[in-house]
Amino acid sequence: MMTLILDAGNTRVKVAVFDKRELLYSQSIAYSGFKDELNRIKDRYPSIVYAIISSVKKISEADNHFLKNNYTLLVLNHNHKFPFINKYSTPETLGLDRMALVSAASYQYPGMNVLIIDAGTCITYDFINHKNEYLGGAISPGLSMRYKALHQFTANLPELSLEKPKKTIGNSTISAIHSGVVNGVLLEIRGKIEIYKQNYNPLTIILTGGDAHFLLDSLKSGIFANSNFLLQGLNHILEINLKT
Repeated sequence: MMTLILDAGNTRVKVAVFDKRELLYSQSIAYSGFKDELNRIKDRYPSIVYAIISSVKKISEADNHFLKNNYTLLVLNHNHKFPFINKYSTPETLGLDRMALVSAASYQYPGMNVLIIDAGTCITYDFINHKNEYLGGAISPGLSMRYKALHQFTANLPELSLEKPKKTIGNSTISAIHSGVVNGVLLEIRGKIEIYKQNYNPLTIILTGGDAHFLLDSLKSGIFANSNFLLQGLNHILEINLKT
């Protein structure tokens, strides 16, 4: 059974095609190119019947109409079935993207303590324990958001693009910004991991999101990078909801 998986995020749409649990195709595209991408996928994979969409940002009526006309569409919400026990105190406010990540962890790492770090627009930390209980996590600004904040909330600091700092001690305003933003995020992630390890050991760590590969080389070994983790989680959610 082929499925179309869509994650409409804050800035881009992640699109994937699965044949059961095998990933056949994935792409991250701008919203402006979403309709063209849907048409290409329909032509290339005519056997797709079912689709699921998780949306942080509302897609256009035209795109929504296209999906409903061409597929049996599941628009993910909090009332659907998920493969884990949700211990979040305000489950109705928990982002569907985070629930998809936890679903992937529940499916791929059963009986294990798993910390999922999603480095995108925001950096989210989500934890599921060996009892398949989701306990929560944390949310902080992502790399690009930190660069933008330094520019927007100060009078004289420039807005820079993401770049690995060449040294810890910045000896110019530009190098100081790169050091502050990138090293600040790395120290935050390392600190979070150590706190979780003190309380939940052994701990499996998954790093995903648009900035995952940029950060991975500077982090300790033992972290699994998976850029398609959220898409895999959505595919699993679709699978279990079709069964019920």
